[in-house]
Amino acid sequence: MTILVTGATGTVGRQVVEQLVKRGADVRALVRDPAKANVPAGVGIVQGDLLDVDALRAALSGVSTLFLLNAVVADEFTQALIALNLARDAGIERIVYLSVIHSDRYPNVPHFAGKFAVERMIEQLGLTATILRPAYFINNDVTIKDVVTSHGIYPMPIGSKGLAMIDARDVGEIAAIELLRREKSAAALPLERINLVGPETLTGPDVAAIWTDVLGRPIAFPGNDTAGFEHSLRQFMPGWMAYDMRLMGERFLTEGMLPDAGDVERLTTLLGRPLRSYRAFASEIAAAV
Repeated sequence: MTILVTGATGTVGRQVVEQLVKRGADVRALVRDPAKANVPAGVGIVQGDLLDVDALRAALSGVSTLFLLNAVVADEFTQALIALNLARDAGIERIVYLSVIHSDRYPNVPHFAGKFAVERMIEQLGLTATILRPAYFINNDVTIKDVVTSHGIYPMPIGSKGLAMIDARDVGEIAAIELLRREKSAAALPLERINLVGPETLTGPDVAAIWTDVLGRPIAFPGNDTAGFEHSLRQFMPGWMAYDMRLMGERFLTEGMLPDAGDVERLTTLLGRPLRSYRAFASEIAAAV
């Protein structure tokens, strides 16, 4: 009984692999470059990617459960459809797919719309899967820690509706728990969707206040300039991706990312501990400065 993890070396994927190994699972990782794959001892490695049909067929051979994670790339939707079709061809009836919260409510945001289309494929083909729908990753803010600590501003345009931010480590652990629940089930389990949220819903001013408290000096929230956000992102990512992120930011302002009733309690029970907070993340960053 083997679990295949795609995206195994990324922010969430490596957490999934580590949690599965910790729990004694037989894990196989699909990676682009085995020489750079820093995975725990005992993890099987298959070289390839989600557009390499032959490599993916080989990776899926003998696998009982699939964790499908697609990076935000221009052909993300194609990658997911190919992977799921090949998994179905291989007779895999246990799947956990990493989508995004409110994929159905952000219809103009490319990577949200793509994930929602994948969810529809899973549902319409009758695949037995758990669809995990995480909110904004707290860990995204690692990329702007220098702006916070050096310039005294929190620059992310997250608005005043609130985002139920979740730590990627919690996402990885929940994914591993769900993969093993499906793996160990005597029969394939029905389709299920689970929102992955953090312990509190935070606005831009809320996050700036946390940084102010943690760092012991004023941190300002300058507002919600999504055009400026796109311009900044274009310095280190393709234009299409920066625009995708801008569209997401605009939805943050109008929709937010709010949990459903009972989400926090459900996840707390699943983990057997409290969810990690933004304050804990900020404190870790501050301690390392």
